[in-house]
Amino acid sequence: MQEVLDKNVAVDSKDKYDASKIQVLKGLEAVRKRPAMYIGDVSQRGLHHLVYEVVDNSVDEALAGHCTEISVEIGENNSVRVEDNGRGIPVDTHAEMKVSALQVVMTILHAGGKFDHGTYKVSGGLHGVGVSVVNALSEWCEVEVARDGDVYFQRYLRGAPEAPVKKIGNRKKSGTRTTFLPDNEIFSQIVFSFDVLASRLRELAFLNAGLRITLTDKRKEKREAEFLYKGGVKSFVEYLNENKTPVHPKVLHFQGSSENTEVDIALQYNDSYVENIFSYVNNINTIEGGSHLIGFKTAITRTISNYARKNDLLKKADFQLTGEDVREGLTAVLSVRVPDPQFEGQTKTKLGNSETKGIVETVLNDKLGSFLEENPPIARKIVEKCSSAARSREAARKARELTRRKSALENSSLPGKLADCSLTDPALCELFIVEGDSAGGNAKQARDRRFQAILPIRGKILNVEKARIDKILSHQEIRIIITALGTGFGAEEFDATKTRYGKVIIMTDADVDGAHIRTLLLTFFFRHMRGLLEQGSLFIAQPPLFRLKKGNRETYAYSDAERDRVLDQMGKQGVGIQRYKGLGEMNPEQLWTTTMDPEKRTLLQVDLEDAAEADHIFTILMGDQVEPRRKFIEDNARYVKNLDA
Repeated sequence: MQEVLDKNVAVDSKDKYDASKIQVLKGLEAVRKRPAMYIGDVSQRGLHHLVYEVVDNSVDEALAGHCTEISVEIGENNSVRVEDNGRGIPVDTHAEMKVSALQVVMTILHAGGKFDHGTYKVSGGLHGVGVSVVNALSEWCEVEVARDGDVYFQRYLRGAPEAPVKKIGNRKKSGTRTTFLPDNEIFSQIVFSFDVLASRLRELAFLNAGLRITLTDKRKEKREAEFLYKGGVKSFVEYLNENKTPVHPKVLHFQGSSENTEVDIALQYNDSYVENIFSYVNNINTIEGGSHLIGFKTAITRTISNYARKNDLLKKADFQLTGEDVREGLTAVLSVRVPDPQFEGQTKTKLGNSETKGIVETVLNDKLGSFLEENPPIARKIVEKCSSAARSREAARKARELTRRKSALENSSLPGKLADCSLTDPALCELFIVEGDSAGGNAKQARDRRFQAILPIRGKILNVEKARIDKILSHQEIRIIITALGTGFGAEEFDATKTRYGKVIIMTDADVDGAHIRTLLLTFFFRHMRGLLEQGSLFIAQPPLFRLKKGNRETYAYSDAERDRVLDQMGKQGVGIQRYKGLGEMNPEQLWTTTMDPEKRTLLQVDLEDAAEADHIFTILMGDQVEPRRKFIEDNARYVKNLDA
């Protein structure tokens, strides 16, 4: 039988798999070959990640007690310069590699001083790939090191040094200056966002009390910002709560340490109905939580429940406080510094060290327990807030029963009913949440029934920023959205992975009312279905603003600038221009062609780049206080592009 196989199967040498097919990528070749493995992707997120990697090195110097100032500058050509006043990267010859230690750090993966606890007690960059990856993915990179009174310099082209490290001068102050230009062979668009960088730098300044970080933009707009917070995480909570009404006036701040792990916690209750807990390990935002966050939640629930029971504050209640009750209206920042953190890969979004849970629990149990005993008036206000949340939870449980069903089609009497698609695989299905019955009718005619579902909603939905969960669940339009998605609702039941649609697309009119409805929907998804944002399932449709027609030629424009370009191409004489203000003004064919056809449409993906900053903005825009909203409008009015007047 084997002989027959040997005779009948001819092996093409091109398809032969042997030792000659095994490639060994040397130096930084692997990074350039597969950049997404090291920075997540090569889009805007990956581009900004380059800056974070360099800044994190400087912050590690601050953690070690050797750096007090960091400056970041965006150049006119979108190059970036990061400078600190730390010790400076060592430049003497590396014993094993026989070249300068600076060159080793910049050109070899997994090379650095962070594996040695004598150099850095704690550090975020434990993989040792950060700055060498930045070098590899840059068209050019220059590093200037001031150390021991001398200044040294080395330049690299796409990761390779142009020449050995050389001494170029003298300077008393020490530090490292790294300047790089991202490579256009790797990144399709090289434009840094001032606001995105500012959010991350602000966060780092909050987490490192007393560290001054400046950001300068040398491009057209010439913007500057400085971040310095002597209160650390306490200032962070004050910032997050500045437009909310606190239950108790002062932020509670607790610190402790055990087994070389340092714990820093700040918390304050406000009169809102959502929890905002941000957790960090060695300055890294652990979006997915981990053992430290589990310890925090366990401790705060147990401590407050025990205090309430011990002081007989729930004697007439027919309920027990749950974790969900205790965390309603809580804003907290948990920052731990761990010598050997175990993360899930280079993305570092979940902490795995099991011992950290017990350390955080112990610190918070002791510190918060003592505080409550010593401050009965504040303790009673907190327990009262938690009890109110528990009563609301019971009411919400009854309201939630109304949203449970096997299929979103079972309740056909609800207004704005769902026109579902025939396919059932969520990865292939899309749900358009459409403003108004008129646009909804057009969308139902325009859609591809196989994979596109349409859910029209009437008018503006409830502003969930100002509503408790039982009131949210009694709102008809929101209830329809919840049942259609099939994800469940509430802290205990919501599961983004159970969504019936891989894409949830908000499609509203291009006017003020449409923008308001879109913002209300975004507020709802951010506050109560954040998992959809985190897994990249939420999108905003981009209908055209203009229809331009000349003879038999018809073109659509999505902005004023695009309209002007089309007019120049068509010639302004005899061109009919229609300004769309509502989706209902388009017929089904036009709506399909411009907004719904996957081959031609443009969708904006709603990305959760910075949850803390998003929370801050939603509070300003949708909260109770008018003055912060007025100031936000005044400060940002000049950036308005499409004014509906």
